[in-house]
Amino acid sequence: MNKEDYPVHRPHRGALPQRAGLGVQNVLNAAPSIMDANVYRDPDQFEREMSQVFTTHWLIAGRSDSIPNPGDWLTYEGHDQSVVVTRQSDGSLSAFHNVCAHRGTPFVTKMSGSSANCFVCPYHGWAYDTAGELIAVPERGDFDSNQLKTRAMPVSADEWAGWVWINMSNPKPSKSLCEYIGEDILSDLGEYRMEDMFVYEIIEYDVPINYKTIVDGFNEVYHVTELHKVSIEFTRSVRHSTFRVLGDNSMSIMPRPEFIEDVSSSDYDHHHNAICHYLIFPNSIFNCFNNHIQIFQPIPVDVSTTKFLCWELLYKGNEEDIRYLRYRNKSIRDWTQFKKVINEDIAIYDQLKRTKKSIAFNSQILSERENKIFRYHETMNAKAAPGGPGRVESKDASIKVEKS
Repeated sequence: MNKEDYPVHRPHRGALPQRAGLGVQNVLNAAPSIMDANVYRDPDQFEREMSQVFTTHWLIAGRSDSIPNPGDWLTYEGHDQSVVVTRQSDGSLSAFHNVCAHRGTPFVTKMSGSSANCFVCPYHGWAYDTAGELIAVPERGDFDSNQLKTRAMPVSADEWAGWVWINMSNPKPSKSLCEYIGEDILSDLGEYRMEDMFVYEIIEYDVPINYKTIVDGFNEVYHVTELHKVSIEFTRSVRHSTFRVLGDNSMSIMPRPEFIEDVSSSDYDHHHNAICHYLIFPNSIFNCFNNHIQIFQPIPVDVSTTKFLCWELLYKGNEEDIRYLRYRNKSIRDWTQFKKVINEDIAIYDQLKRTKKSIAFNSQILSERENKIFRYHETMNAKAAPGGPGRVESKDASIKVEKS
């Protein structure tokens, strides 16, 4: 089908930088390395990651189109935090911790809703407006009036590419959402126009492993031959994958076998000819095909348990247009096949449960093509160092990732 006849947006590289193809470096300047296995099971390390990383970095809270109107809200929950995001009358977002100032009860009791004017705590009836301001207290005269000049702790919220993002930094994040994502990913991932897509399906798994194990699985393609039993053509094709680190974030470009002849081109169009993979640190993962996208969101529960959300996005279109129906049906077939791939990943996570605490599991051996795993943990360990990001108090104070 010609581009002009295609019923939805078709991503193309256009004038964007070349990410794969002739002259583009495939792997990072990282040698094979050894990584300490305690990055997945040290409870102190996990708590530092939650307090020093997950409460200070931008996280996906949900889709913008799930709260289109004033008074609509959604709730993000993970790593012992509950945050409510509401749409205001001017179209902006407000976000706040779902914790009543009286006795700590969650005062928003549902995960989502619409047309709210206020939220009333079910324990003692304290009421908050949709921006988190305390507006009513039963038997107010029994309290010190100065202590009632309060509100739910605010959270920063923003929108990009059809997603609602939150940052729990107090008082403010060090970088805006777009500054943090960075121009490379804003333009490259932005080419997919996720704001023009809709959620076809969300699958939720409870998996018995550390969230970083899931991130690692999407930071390499080494496993696809054995675990997913891909064709030899696919194995050969992804040997041409490129990996790039962009500050805290990263991208991977995995050439598709049906376009492998184009990979030697100096103007290779990765948006059309490859699977494009983007990681926005710490846990927002975008797996992009040219007709549909998966978003993988491993949300920590505790050091050895993760809530794993898998989103499938399709482009919106005219359902009376036969061309759009063909597009949609093909994309759904692709997603049906891809769900089998995800279930194979889940099966490995269940297997890892058996050995995650084994006395024989002390380290991991990483190849140069698993370099994004090394870089991810290097970044995480620096940010979650004892005493604060980047500060290590003794030689044994942090879990090390070492190059061989």
